[in-house]
Amino acid sequence: MPDRDVHLLAAGSALPGPAVDNATLARRFGMDTLWEQWVEVFIGTKARHLALDLESGEVVGTLAGLAEQAGRRALDAAGLGPGDIDAVVLGTATPDQLMPATVNIVADRLGIDDVRTYQLQSGCSGAVQALDVARQLLLAGSARRVLVLGGDVIARFYDVTADLRTLPPAQLVNYVLFGDAAGAAVLSAEPAAGSAVVRALFTRLVGLGREPGATLEWSGPADRDRDRPAATEDYKAIETHVPPMTGEVLDELLAATGWDREEIDLLLPPQLSGRMTKLIASRLGLPRAAEVTVVDDAGNCGNAIVFLQLERALAKLADGERAVGVSIESSKWIKAGFALQGGTGAGARARLRPDPRDQPDLPDRSDLPDHSDLPDPPATPPTARFEEDIP
Repeated sequence: MPDRDVHLLAAGSALPGPAVDNATLARRFGMDTLWEQWVEVFIGTKARHLALDLESGEVVGTLAGLAEQAGRRALDAAGLGPGDIDAVVLGTATPDQLMPATVNIVADRLGIDDVRTYQLQSGCSGAVQALDVARQLLLAGSARRVLVLGGDVIARFYDVTADLRTLPPAQLVNYVLFGDAAGAAVLSAEPAAGSAVVRALFTRLVGLGREPGATLEWSGPADRDRDRPAATEDYKAIETHVPPMTGEVLDELLAATGWDREEIDLLLPPQLSGRMTKLIASRLGLPRAAEVTVVDDAGNCGNAIVFLQLERALAKLADGERAVGVSIESSKWIKAGFALQGGTGAGARARLRPDPRDQPDLPDRSDLPDHSDLPDPPATPPTARFEEDIP
């Protein structure tokens, strides 16, 4: 166990524009009310926020703009200014440009200078990767406070001229699942009022030999006309792999902290879709844990998700209470998780297992269901291709 603790002081978030509900999407793309109902029942996401004018297709927001708002809110909530920050870390799959790095634009707008900055290119688990980088800086004693950012603007990959009835499922699902947002958190080597201790945190690539579950393309003048979709999502593969991976992450967090399932007060589950989140949370065996979820009304907003959850969790987490969070990335299959304890959490220090060799064997998770028992969606002509491939 490290000699020093890392503390989560505050979190903040930013969402672009008003919520876009399923009825609005259906009207814009000429889909019927049955399709709208199907999205709500079988996907479970009711709304999302988009940095895009759906009528014109014009992008009206940027990642830098959203991250600046979220970062400022996190700093204000922590009672800190730009001069109090020693490093800035950003996790994103959709930087505004390849250069300059978006993290540096955000730091500049926040008035932060003469510090280390890092930008990590990753899907939604990039949020936990960014937190991990910040944590390592603090544990090494090379920083006192780190501003951690995460976010994505997926709407820039929307084609508002598309006929959704003709799209293959791997492309169509992106119009339903995703939203835009940014989030931020301040990590510190010292606690403060309302802070939480980071008791465990890890990220791990587990994609050896696995096909990507999601892709996001970029192009230049030489290849922008190639016939390849801008974004794809293998929803069936995600439904198959994410639930057992979530169980594995939870088991590892419990082993690392020495906590029992009955002792968990808050659960921050993966946020792919409203329906999948509810299924996963109900099968993790945490009898007293309250769920902290945002996907129903914000959509899957990539690297912002964890920060939106943290903002809500900090407001709920009382001194000594325990929270666990899980993030699964499907692009090349990364599992990540973290454990928090409200306040300084000094009383729990003796219960941590410092040596991995002392950890018990992880239980077999092969008994998790594959969702094959779920009902099929209605077969209607406007959505037939979608329904054939996505349960």
